[in-house]
Amino acid sequence: MSTPLLTVENLSLGFRGDGGFAHVLDGANLTMRRGEIMGLVGESGCGKTTLASAILGVLPRHSLEVRGGRIDFDGVDMLSATAAPRQEAVRGRRVTFIPQDPFTALNPVFTIGQQIDELMKWKSPLRPDVPGRLPALLTRYPKDRRRQDREKILATLAAVQLPQPEQMLRKYPHEVSGGQRQRLMIAMALLPEPDLIIADEPTTALDVTIQAQILGLLRRLATERGVAVMLTTHDLGSAYEICDRITVMYAGQEVESAPVDEFFNAPSHPYTAKLLASRPEGGGGMTGIPGELPSFYAPPPGCRFAPRCDRAQATCASRPPVAQAGPAHIVRCVDPLSCAHPPVGQIKESLA
Repeated sequence: MSTPLLTVENLSLGFRGDGGFAHVLDGANLTMRRGEIMGLVGESGCGKTTLASAILGVLPRHSLEVRGGRIDFDGVDMLSATAAPRQEAVRGRRVTFIPQDPFTALNPVFTIGQQIDELMKWKSPLRPDVPGRLPALLTRYPKDRRRQDREKILATLAAVQLPQPEQMLRKYPHEVSGGQRQRLMIAMALLPEPDLIIADEPTTALDVTIQAQILGLLRRLATERGVAVMLTTHDLGSAYEICDRITVMYAGQEVESAPVDEFFNAPSHPYTAKLLASRPEGGGGMTGIPGELPSFYAPPPGCRFAPRCDRAQATCASRPPVAQAGPAHIVRCVDPLSCAHPPVGQIKESLA
């Protein structure tokens, strides 16, 4: 097995608020390898975006409190205050981001070309990587590098299937459609030639037809370029379409991680089984999960799903250790399930 590109180990953090301390992530764990596409799934409020923001290092420092764990990106500790220059070389260059809402991600008063040029001025692979304070020379945008970057910009816009790239750069954001804006976000995430792209529910603001196009495009480009992708989503259909592996989050804890086919065929955590059972049926029926997400201010001890779990035991008051449900399938549960589910092809039809 290759060395992991990203390792999140026992990460616990939260924020101070009017209600006290919110325990948003509680011992979260995650591993990603180069070229892997991982889906991070779970209900809204389960900590997906917070985990992604922690990896990027963009959480608000004034209220953030890290209580344990580490985030290691290819040898760089993304939580260490002493590694700021190395973090800056990673963030926006080796790790890039595709936002959830393409309608608010671009500045409406600048052209698309001006905004992409500003990105490339600071994050282009051709720009010298000088840690610490930059010399005055590097605050300029040399003409030779600008010309090479412009050629790469046009090629990347064509790769994400945007028509007439030269004209696209002269437009303002309000002059292009939502699907084209999201393709621009993908292009901007690819331009620095990253090792990892974090895509935070990138199809939420788009209609179903455009969603399918964007997901297919992201999968193809990631495969062709060998880029790892972390797709945070609550849409199991999206995760099935493009992911190699799926990790399930619940209330700030990871509960299961498995290859995509095994995830849908044999979920082993009670929460995963209930999440899959919550998909709308062909006749319009839907099975919900009884109960509510726990409060982050006063979460239950141990497994946070225990208050809603019909298989809970006294031992669930302590965080269950990792159990192997298969060679590459791990689950945190004292009583893993072995559920019979329809073949993956039938699941795909129900998710379509």
